[in-house]
Amino acid sequence: MSGDLSMQREKNSAEMGSDKLEVDMCENWLYNIDKLWERSQKEHEIPLNTAESSILQRNMTVLNGFFIQSFESAPRNIMPLTLEDIAQKSGVSRSTVSRVINGDDKVKAGTRDRVMKVIQEVNFQPNLAARGLASSRTNILGLVIPSGISTLFTDPYFPQLIRGVTSACNAQQYTVMLWLAEPEFERHTINQILHNGLLDGVIVSSMVMDDPIVQSLYESKMPFVLVGRHPTLDVNFIDVDNIQGGVDATAYLFGLKRNRVATITGPLNAIPGYDRLQGYQKAHQLHKKEVVPELIIEGDFTENSGYTAMRKLLPLHPDGVFAASDMMALGAIRAIREKGLNIPTDISVVGFDDLPIASQVIPPMTSIRQPTDRLGSLAVDTLIEIIRHPEKQTHHLLLGTELIVRSS
Repeated sequence: MSGDLSMQREKNSAEMGSDKLEVDMCENWLYNIDKLWERSQKEHEIPLNTAESSILQRNMTVLNGFFIQSFESAPRNIMPLTLEDIAQKSGVSRSTVSRVINGDDKVKAGTRDRVMKVIQEVNFQPNLAARGLASSRTNILGLVIPSGISTLFTDPYFPQLIRGVTSACNAQQYTVMLWLAEPEFERHTINQILHNGLLDGVIVSSMVMDDPIVQSLYESKMPFVLVGRHPTLDVNFIDVDNIQGGVDATAYLFGLKRNRVATITGPLNAIPGYDRLQGYQKAHQLHKKEVVPELIIEGDFTENSGYTAMRKLLPLHPDGVFAASDMMALGAIRAIREKGLNIPTDISVVGFDDLPIASQVIPPMTSIRQPTDRLGSLAVDTLIEIIRHPEKQTHHLLLGTELIVRSS
């Protein structure tokens, strides 16, 4: 029986002709893409240049530690092993193989062991799309990140969030598919993909307040969870208490006897930027301080925006600054040093996120710590709960932040 199957495989291989070369080329291509991904994740590696980042962006969809690729030149007539092939090799019926794969405890132990041995020998992978059609579940979750490839690899917040999501998916035997929601034409494409039947649910991270993806999901039957609250819609979300974090950062600076405390906000059309500014303003009210509008400069969470904003603030002589992200705080520190001023003697700086680099910069940076990994893992747990029990009420979960005092 297995000899007949082997002969059929040899026949298929002979009919392919030059397809073996195409397979080798695809494997080599996948290896190169994998190496680009590894380099992008290592702090001490040479950064990807523009061309390499573009290649990675065009060809990669991250899936739980491995890649689903768009093999545009891959041969179309290479047939993967099917349930029938496994059944033939195992000497059982197709339905028995299906029951083994789906964990049916009514299958005899000896039969299950024989089928599993064949599956392991040939490294059989079930067809997720076919299983989805049969069971209405694919065990695939989508993760939408509102950034381009360059931001993803330069802002440590998103890799931490992705790590939390993938760890939770691994623990519950789910796979995560990542989409980057920039620029606008990619958002349109993503909006189509989200409804193609491949996904059981979607996690959307830190989108702008009026993002059409959120509105589209809200109007659909697709289960979804936001990482970051929505200002108007009653939807499932996991978030940190950004307002209280902003209060704590600003109040700490007032406690250091700083009287002209500036802030570099995140984008004010996104909830984290808006809420942290609300916290800054609330701290002024609590301490009976007047808010000076000129001391509020909008950034975009990047180091360059923090640097640019701080250069605008320096002529106004602030003695403290709350930057709504650690990356912007790093940019602010660079601008302060260029001016010949001392941190914290002349200007105290507080960031938000408590990224690993906050403790490594000189002087070590005081920051508001948010549990980014936990945000990701709780988003997965909540989404799976919603998928399994859709009749339950909307989930709203707000996590606390923590002021980590250092020397800045």
